[in-house]
Amino acid sequence: MKTTLPVPSVSSLPKAPAAATASEDKPNLPWYSPAMLWRRKSTMSAALSIVAIVVHLILRYAVHSTQATYEIPLFVTLAVGGIPLLVDLLRKLLKRDFGTDLLGGISIVTSVMLGQYLAGSIIVLMLAGGEALENYALRSASSVLAALAKRMPSVAHGKRGSEVVDVALADIAVGDTLIIYPHEICPADGEVIEGHGVMDESYLTGEPFKITKTRGSLVISGAVNGEGALTIRTTLKAADSRYAKIMEVMRESESKRPQLRRLGDQLGTIYTPIALTVAAGAWTYSGDPIRFLAVLVIATPCPLLLAIPIAIIGSISLCARRAIIVKSPVVLEQVGECRTAIFDKTGTLTYGEPTLTDQLVAPGFQQPELLTLVASLERYSKHPLARAILNAAKKDSLELPEATEVSERPSQGLVGSVSGHHVQITSRGKLESQKTPGIENLPPIGGGLECVVAIDKKYAGALHFRDAPRADSRSFVRHLGPNHRFGRMMIISGDRESEVRYLADQVGIKEIYAEKSPEEKLAIVRKETAAAKTLYIGDGINDAPAMMAATVGMAIGQNSDVTAEAAGVVVMDNDLSKVDEFLHVSRRMRVIALQSAVGGMVFSIVGMGFAAAGYLSPVNGAITQEVIDVLAVLNALRAAFPPKVMHDF
Repeated sequence: MKTTLPVPSVSSLPKAPAAATASEDKPNLPWYSPAMLWRRKSTMSAALSIVAIVVHLILRYAVHSTQATYEIPLFVTLAVGGIPLLVDLLRKLLKRDFGTDLLGGISIVTSVMLGQYLAGSIIVLMLAGGEALENYALRSASSVLAALAKRMPSVAHGKRGSEVVDVALADIAVGDTLIIYPHEICPADGEVIEGHGVMDESYLTGEPFKITKTRGSLVISGAVNGEGALTIRTTLKAADSRYAKIMEVMRESESKRPQLRRLGDQLGTIYTPIALTVAAGAWTYSGDPIRFLAVLVIATPCPLLLAIPIAIIGSISLCARRAIIVKSPVVLEQVGECRTAIFDKTGTLTYGEPTLTDQLVAPGFQQPELLTLVASLERYSKHPLARAILNAAKKDSLELPEATEVSERPSQGLVGSVSGHHVQITSRGKLESQKTPGIENLPPIGGGLECVVAIDKKYAGALHFRDAPRADSRSFVRHLGPNHRFGRMMIISGDRESEVRYLADQVGIKEIYAEKSPEEKLAIVRKETAAAKTLYIGDGINDAPAMMAATVGMAIGQNSDVTAEAAGVVVMDNDLSKVDEFLHVSRRMRVIALQSAVGGMVFSIVGMGFAAAGYLSPVNGAITQEVIDVLAVLNALRAAFPPKVMHDF
């Protein structure tokens, strides 16, 4: 005998235990433990340097302590923060790595030898602060997996006879019967055996619409259930299901994430050898080691260590005020070099919801009459296309009469009476099976979604729906080449090829990849990124692995916390003009950073020439370098202020 399981209310559901976290593998340690202190050494060194410099200035200028007293905080900074940096310096020397931090390490030694302990402490602060910023950017990548794990339920609701019991995801077997309650996330792939409703799969498949689920429909793990409870029979274990597969791909993508060189390091490979050569030449030529020290003091790369981070931080602040969250500073430096733009389809170039695009009216019926009757009936439906129909009726300013005798049975469609007319909204297959009069006038199947209307049991028309492109998608795509030097543009989507091709034609993109899984998207993006730097723009969970593999990943909106974690930059507003604003801010930041860094380097090189010739003592060289630093920093601060043009399409 078949037992019907009553569906309890959501409020009465048993609460799931907390999801397992990474802390099971890596126990949470107190902040003062040696392991945690070592992980945070760069942050602590920067904080210690700030405190020491402030205490030094107070003791020296406010308290008027003796020199032996006010230099103690600086000695502590140089010992605690400087010694680890010097150890790194020796490692870089062995690897023949001549970056800005290498010259900074040499400058620390030089400042100590000159007795310029305040300058040495400032250099420690700059180097430690830069390392802390890099560590933060790397840690943000690992938070993607935590976001994925957090989104997945820790237990499923298994049906055992007439009872519902909690089942751990690891214990789900193929053929198990599970109950998915309203608004829950599907824990495993399966087939609906009881219930009727809709599921939101857009984050996983790229399909933009909520998908109707009835008996026999397939469901995938990670999809969000709608208002009705569904009973499914699992076809895969939770560990083998779609959501788990995406997590597996994410781990692989994260482990192979490319390491990007910073702008300061690129300039440092040129500047550092020049400074060392000039300093060594001055000593050799004059025989005076003081000239060597004077050259290195004025060569301290503060324009690189200060100006570039200030320009980046100022640009990050400007972006935040424009609802653009920059999660990794690297993207500001890299996006200007991207030459391939890769778009997801749903919610990126489109609005992510169906729009009524065509009303094909049968002979004997009028378009306003058809839409009025259909919209009047759709007011009582929860079907995903109902909102699109009602929006179209509102746009045409139609007055909608009341509908009566409304019913919506699974596989039967929506039926009711409106203004004395019997109205049926269903699929073409249903009307064909009913041999509805006039059905021979039904046009061939096209792209997008469709519903077919019968009025007074006669075929009256067909309504076609598509995920409409954003109003500004075409102009945005067209301006990327001439304004931002993008040579190629493409769409990679999990949606059907007909839908992707339709959108591509609308927005002016010729290269498309349709019906692609997250694994296939990842492979394509890796291939493109190996050929040229790429910008990937998307908004779904299925975009996350590919987004991490691209040179720069950008998430539109906040539809998925996973995508937001994977992206280097998140546009909070669903607006392509914000993407263009980010491109403009990045380009301006790079110009300002180069002006500050290269300009400071040029002035420093000129100063090195005077020091090498004996016209600048170490003390005067330090003062000159401070003037150069101030000029470089003041110029870098311009990045925090909005330019005259924020977007240009």
